[in-house]
Amino acid sequence: MVVARLSPEMSAAEWQQRVDLAACYRLLAHYRMTDLIYTHCTVRVPGEPGRFLINPYGHRWEEITASSLVKIDVDGNKVGDSPHRVNPAGFTIHSAVHMSRHDAACVIHTHTRAGMAVASLREGLLPLNQIALQFYGRLGLHDYEGIALDLDERERIIADLGTHCGLLLRNHGLLTVGRSVAEAFNLMFYLERACEVQVATLSMGREIVLPPREVCEKVGAQYDQMNFDDGDLQLEWDAHLRLLDALDPSYRT
Repeated sequence: MVVARLSPEMSAAEWQQRVDLAACYRLLAHYRMTDLIYTHCTVRVPGEPGRFLINPYGHRWEEITASSLVKIDVDGNKVGDSPHRVNPAGFTIHSAVHMSRHDAACVIHTHTRAGMAVASLREGLLPLNQIALQFYGRLGLHDYEGIALDLDERERIIADLGTHCGLLLRNHGLLTVGRSVAEAFNLMFYLERACEVQVATLSMGREIVLPPREVCEKVGAQYDQMNFDDGDLQLEWDAHLRLLDALDPSYRT
């Protein structure tokens, strides 16, 4: 299904980012990672420094389309004539990451049951299994400071994220960053799965076996050294898009 971009003035690169971000919202909804109309996923607009795409405030994530996404600046203000509202207060966390991590094209933030549960534990994410070990030594931790409305919190978010691929937002939720929408979604999918497995494991009330530290470090380093230049990530993303196209291809409009 091929859909023309919004206007002749819009670059093909921006339209592709819109399609991918709309797909990301639909996938998060499909995998039950939404918080009604709240939380956000954002992506940089190619060739327009300091500008990003975000969801139209008030839309269910199942409703989001490429054309409904809103272009904003680093302060969360609308750019252009979109008829849709945005939620500037919710952009505090995203703006912090986009302003400091220029490699982070896409930022995903969720408030899932399992993610918030694990983020509320003193230990955070435990190295219980191979999925969790993907994030060993690669996940930052940011202490809860209240609803993210204060712009001065951005400096501490930036410091806690550092060069990591994601954050546990203490008592709050999860955050991942990626060089593309596909990469950020891949990380969030597996971070959420790791949290779900941890909740399930701890609920069994049995003795837990953790791998030795040297094994944890080895696996964490293996993941850190892995990259998707060989096309694996694109193969995975294409599979996601085929799923969406089979369910409802309207995200492309």
